Amino acid sequence: MRLRALLDTDALGLRLLGGEDELDRTVRGVMTTDLRDPSRYLSGGELVLTGLAWRRDASDSEPFVRILVSAGVAALAAGEAELGAVPDDLIAVCARHRLPLFAVHESVAFATITEHVVRQVSGERAGDLAAVVDRHRRMMTSGPAGGGPDVVLDLLGSDLDLRAWVLSPTGRLIAGSKVSGPALPADVCAKLAAEQLAAARTGRRGPHRLALGGSTYSLFPIRGGGRPAQGSRDVRETVLSDWLLAVEADAGDWPDERLDLLQGVTQLIAVERDRRDAARTVRRRLAQEVLELVQTGAAPAEIAARLRVAAPVLLPGLGAAPHWQVVVARVEWDGAAIEAGPVAQALLEEILVDPLTTGPEPADRIAVAHSGEEAIALVPLPAVSAEHDGSESGIHADALLATVRDPLSAGLDGDGRVTLGVSAAVHSAEGLRGALEEARHARRVAAARPGRVCAAGHQELASHVLLLPFVPDDVRRAFTARLLDPLRDYDRRHRAELIPTLEAFLECDGSWTRCATRLHLHVNTLRYRVGRIEQLTSRDLSRLEDKLDFFLALRMS
Repeated sequence: MRLRALLDTDALGLRLLGGEDELDRTVRGVMTTDLRDPSRYLSGGELVLTGLAWRRDASDSEPFVRILVSAGVAALAAGEAELGAVPDDLIAVCARHRLPLFAVHESVAFATITEHVVRQVSGERAGDLAAVVDRHRRMMTSGPAGGGPDVVLDLLGSDLDLRAWVLSPTGRLIAGSKVSGPALPADVCAKLAAEQLAAARTGRRGPHRLALGGSTYSLFPIRGGGRPAQGSRDVRETVLSDWLLAVEADAGDWPDERLDLLQGVTQLIAVERDRRDAARTVRRRLAQEVLELVQTGAAPAEIAARLRVAAPVLLPGLGAAPHWQVVVARVEWDGAAIEAGPVAQALLEEILVDPLTTGPEPADRIAVAHSGEEAIALVPLPAVSAEHDGSESGIHADALLATVRDPLSAGLDGDGRVTLGVSAAVHSAEGLRGALEEARHARRVAAARPGRVCAAGHQELASHVLLLPFVPDDVRRAFTARLLDPLRDYDRRHRAELIPTLEAFLECDGSWTRCATRLHLHVNTLRYRVGRIEQLTSRDLSRLEDKLDFFLALRMS
């Protein structure tokens, strides 16, 4: 569509402030941003919508407009709700750079303009989507009447006979149409998410297709204004937090018009996600304030006051102060100059949700801040959990790991790593500082383990397991080699299985009968093998000290 057509649509409430000679420019898309430098998310031809939150004074207009012009955007539309009027300095800079500039009346939502542009651009080639969106304009209206992603998916199902679902990067079901039938099984969702993450890392052009259980699914990434489009600087900045649209159909057979249609649908859903992300600003600020108080050693009374402010925001109508848990995460990429804190923050906001829940709302109960290269989540537990011990309620590290490990590993693609630490539940401001240190310590324990995605909880900090990861590598190698290398050499030459025998003997607490039964051996055969172990190592497996040395050597090997 042409820029001139925007002025001809009275419902958009646009007023031209400059660029009359450039109104024949073609609009290929729309993007909403308040970033000072949105260049990584621009591919050219966009109508850029901004609320001017990036502008602190007149000097900010020149660099912002220069970035837009360099990216080849079609025009800029500035909202009047924030400042009352578009600043004169911005008007002058746009005129100097020949960038068309529109003013958006405060009564017009950016979502309305976005819907119109997406509908028009897609409608030029796909009348069916335009008709669907035109009949259901409420899908992109502000407030709860819009219906969220479910409305868009209902339209795909009822009008276009397409079963579709919106999934998180770990496969949590965020939305599904009522006509899509039963919800996708959790294992299918996880595999679809893993395929999308792996495809995104390899740079393959979408949609990506995957055959599962007799069905073929086509996967479309959902990226909002704060997420890079195809060909941006580094996909690793957002690959672990992007949503996806899964459609039960083989898009390889579709004409270009139908592919454009689904791309338009992902943009409609992205607007809803952007609205949700914008609403997180308050929760992020609360988490940041609490974190700063805790880290600077503020008085418990001051921290408690801040928690009382946070509780009704995160759990409306709670009535009583909840317990809290702290979760710490770190995302590391090999040789990548990526700001790790925000990446981990966006990841935690996606994964710290009960995998059995659906919809975006449960994520609104998580407040996540970032400090340096790590993200810290403040997770409220309802007051009813106060009757339980913290270890029996809230987030468990092993359950969290089981939910996210496989999909995230696909997105990490061999050059990234995610480590998570989970604290016990605490019920007061006095315990929050200890919970933060506990979660950080647990994350360091997880980081010392092998694997691309690792997690540790507070329960593990009271075990001998805590000590093992921090043994220096040279000491670890020397200790295990002295005890286990003679057994490995003997096994290699004689196929005697002394190492498996030693492991089973220790796991059976030195019980000859139980160990022989586990290994399906005669007790005399077991005694012969244990005797050979003692002979080769000059150790006595009847002594507690020697048993402990073998146990530690096996754990560290």
